[in-house]
Amino acid sequence: MALAPIPPRRRPDPMIALINIVFLMLVFFLVAAAVAPPLDRGVALVQADRLDGRAPPDAAVILADGTMIYRGAEITSGGYLAARLTETREDTGLRLVPDRDLPAAQLLDIATDLRRAGAAEIWIVTERGLQ
Repeated sequence: MALAPIPPRRRPDPMIALINIVFLMLVFFLVAAAVAPPLDRGVALVQADRLDGRAPPDAAVILADGTMIYRGAEITSGGYLAARLTETREDTGLRLVPDRDLPAAQLLDIATDLRRAGAAEIWIVTERGLQ
């Protein structure tokens, strides 16, 4: 009488390793979510996907060579402060849009000159904001 051949044994699936990885990821995300404070529920963020990327109209653009442009004309830092003060007649923040290739030391020099001339606040406008 011939015996039937024994079917080959299947190796067990390595499910334990997969379960361990998923569990560790779950713990990581739970800890990360607890560390980061949530935004206030009443805050609705602006959708900026359709903005055309222009500088604000009251901002001065600083080119890579240090030239300051305000409303299409070249201007000095003192002239920019004087123009903004005559437009608003109050202490408002000055907005600077520096070129990516402008050296940081030169940007700090311009900001220091504006502060010494009497600027109350100086805002640096960048490409990326709160996300």
